[in-house]
Amino acid sequence: MEPRKPKHKKSRKPENPASGGASARDAAKVAVVVPVLARGKDTSGNMRDPQARLEEAVGLAAAIELLVVNAGVVTLGTIRPATYIGSGKVEEIAGIVKAEDAGVVFVDCALSPVQQRNLEKAWGAKVVDRTGLILEIFGARARTKEGTLQVELAHLNYQRSRLVRSWTHLERQRGGFGFLGGPGETQIEADRRQIDERIIRIERELDSVKRTRALHRQNRKRVPYPVVALVGYTNAGKSTLFNRLTAANVRAEDLLFATLDPTLRGIELPGGTKAILSDTVGFLSELPTLLVAAFRATLEEVIEADLILHIRDISHPDTAAQATDVLNVLADLGIDINDPKKIIEVWNKSDRLDAEAQENARNHVKRLPESLRPLLLSALTGEGLDTLLRAIADKIAAGWPVVSLVLNPADGANLSWLHRHGEVLSQELKGDEQIRVEVRMAPEKAEEFRRRMKPKSSAA
Repeated sequence: MEPRKPKHKKSRKPENPASGGASARDAAKVAVVVPVLARGKDTSGNMRDPQARLEEAVGLAAAIELLVVNAGVVTLGTIRPATYIGSGKVEEIAGIVKAEDAGVVFVDCALSPVQQRNLEKAWGAKVVDRTGLILEIFGARARTKEGTLQVELAHLNYQRSRLVRSWTHLERQRGGFGFLGGPGETQIEADRRQIDERIIRIERELDSVKRTRALHRQNRKRVPYPVVALVGYTNAGKSTLFNRLTAANVRAEDLLFATLDPTLRGIELPGGTKAILSDTVGFLSELPTLLVAAFRATLEEVIEADLILHIRDISHPDTAAQATDVLNVLADLGIDINDPKKIIEVWNKSDRLDAEAQENARNHVKRLPESLRPLLLSALTGEGLDTLLRAIADKIAAGWPVVSLVLNPADGANLSWLHRHGEVLSQELKGDEQIRVEVRMAPEKAEEFRRRMKPKSSAA
């Protein structure tokens, strides 16, 4: 594993320092290990570039404010059941961990409880796998009650499977009877029972949150404003775009998982149409299944959305693989990812491309069928946002009927109402007595207008 020392401004002590008496200083240092199967050995269809994976792993460690003292890719011929990586590499990394005085090792893959325990023994440091680190990040980012509950639920399910540890207190038996624990109940059984009880309580609380969210959605439907959800790989620029479109102040940084809890704001589209924009948590490759399950209440905002904007970082070398990861999660949620009426693909961060790369991207877009063409823009500079807003308005209004009306030119109240609640396609004066208006609007708005029309107005 080649040494690599990324720079980070600050570090913090993890909540769970390594066993073996690691000090506060070295418990803040982390060595990052990215295991990659050799070419031809990986049958999972993983298209990711090893260096891009390494950069992402370092970014994950930085997101939890750990100081990365060493990072490298480890090429594997096969996955070892006991330690995941081979014994030679285990010894090599042990030397690096000791030399760098690292108290934490982040292994960027899913480790079994046995593999995690064996690596901790071999390295004398706390070992965290991909799922464990993502849970730590989510726990640090959650701000709302719902987000906190969802993270705790995912963490408890993860922890429950990891109670096979080397600590001696888990092997001790406790006395008692009935619900206090039967004779011979071990500490590990008592811990698992307590976790199960807490899981049940959290699931009940989340059911209450889910019902509350459903009521909020019903209230929004009474307005009714269409909901547009932003989805994408983490750090694709969703929050920056959200802030641009809504003039909000959602946290937007060059940091993985800078935003966790969903945020909703109103936006006005061309033609006077209003919509609700929803900024959701970023997706990630190999996102833990238990996290997707725990965050289903939040992700229902995406499921129920009228339109989904799939935001891609077009400047990222793994943008195609990232897009596949996002679409796979959407498909798992039951969303038809092949429906062009439901999803608009947005190629963000065009400002990071040089002139030649931008021209190549535009040419590629032009070669695609019109219904499948992505929108190239920069949320940072604002370039292309007008086109995006127009596309959102067109998608939302695509199924709306076009109503032809004849109004009196002096009927400014109804004419103003049409401009506020629909998209006026044409407006033509017929002599001095009539003005013909063609307007596209939601069916419920068309019905509302018919009810409010004055007697002197008549449908054409």
